[in-house]
This record gives sequence, C-alpha cells and structure tokens, in this order.
Amino acid sequence: MRRYILLLMFVCLTMGCEEEKEISSINPENWLGRRADMSQKDSLLYGKSYLSIYSQIYSLSEHKTHNLTAMVSLRNTSDLDTIYILKAQYFDTHGKKVRNYFDHPIFLAPMETVEIIIDETDVAGGTGSNFIFEWQTPTDAPEPLFEGVMNSTMGQQGLSFTTQSRRIK
Repeated sequence: MRRYILLLMFVCLTMGCEEEKEISSINPENWLGRRADMSQKDSLLYGKSYLSIYSQIYSLSEHKTHNLTAMVSLRNTSDLDTIYILKAQYFDTHGKKVRNYFDHPIFLAPMETVEIIIDETDVAGGTGSNFIFEWQTPTDAPEPLFEGVMNSTMGQQGLSFTTQSRRIK
C-alpha cells in the first residue's frame, strides 16, 4: 500500500510540474555567431536609436490587457557595407531595464536583417516597452533601421501593427 501511495505522489508531482518555457530570443546562442571584433574599427560613425514596442495593449478598459507577440527587426539598409550593433537594451513601461539581448557587438552584412522575438507570454515590458539600440556604421553608409511588428491572433480575429525607430543620437 505504501508503494502505491509513493507512486501516486510521484505521478502527481511529475504531472504538476510544468517545464519552464525558454523565451526564444534571449538565448545567447542566437547571437554568438554574429560576434564582431571591433578592435580594428576606429573610423566608424556612432548612433543611437529608440524603438517603441508593445508586449501588451489595453482591451476594453484600462484594467484589461491583451498580450502580443513582438518581432523587432534590426535591418542593415546598406547594399555595400557591413554595420555593427553594439547594444540592444529592452526597457519596460516604467523605464526599468528588462534585459540586454547581447553583451558584445554584432554585425549585419549588407541588406541583412536579424530579429528579436518577444514571445506573447513575455509581458515583462508591459504596455509601453521600448528598445535603445547603439550602433556604428562606415562613414558613408546609411543608418540602420529598427522596426517593430506586433501581432496577435485569437480564433478568427487578428491584429497587427508596426512601429519604426527614431534616431536619438
């Protein structure tokens, strides 16, 4: 009888434990292959851009929110030059830093785009989340473009909208 009780307790504990879901774009493996060596890059221009993102929006009232998936595109708009993203910092509605997406500079080849995905279940940013990107480009290269695409689908209804970055430095 004791065996059955122990077995039952084990099954209940095992089934009751949910595996913690990894938030997809935080994994450092996503960025290791993009590591850039900046030691020989002394003639690059520096810039900083701001991008608004919405991991949640209000629905029906200020007391009910709806979660969104956000895709943040980091785009090299140059067809000739490689550019470098030094930082991608994510902040919440209150301006508190939620996370850094990589701790080393990364490169984007000409016309290349990479994405940061903020899963629908990741609501740490809230209704007014945002990014600050620091970047460097060759002297005559156009500046990078950062865009956000937020979406959600439920049943037969869906919603999506976009935001674009603004250079702040």
